[in-house]
Amino acid sequence: MTTFASPTQGGASRSLWKVEARPGAEGPVHDFDSEQVWSWVAGAATVELGGRTYTVTAGDTVVMPARTVRRVLADPGHGYTAVVTAPAGARAFGPDGAEFGVPPWIA
Repeated sequence: MTTFASPTQGGASRSLWKVEARPGAEGPVHDFDSEQVWSWVAGAATVELGGRTYTVTAGDTVVMPARTVRRVLADPGHGYTAVVTAPAGARAFGPDGAEFGVPPWIA
């Protein structure tokens, strides 16, 4: 993760960061207490969101609602790069409801 804007960097009410995933990388199953917006700028991925599956490529955007279980899997041949935004202080949770807290790239 590369953070572009966050409260710890000075005064941002939203966090903005870049995710670069290697080919075949699999993100964890989790959710957040607030909406996230993901925009893919390179590569491709499969997004599992609220029981549905989407294939995304560069130029696509997915709005991930709060309290919706999600997982992002990088394309096995290309990986992906995405730019993501969420409210500052967004808290992550496991699929069982266990709180993981505020990720450092959002804080």
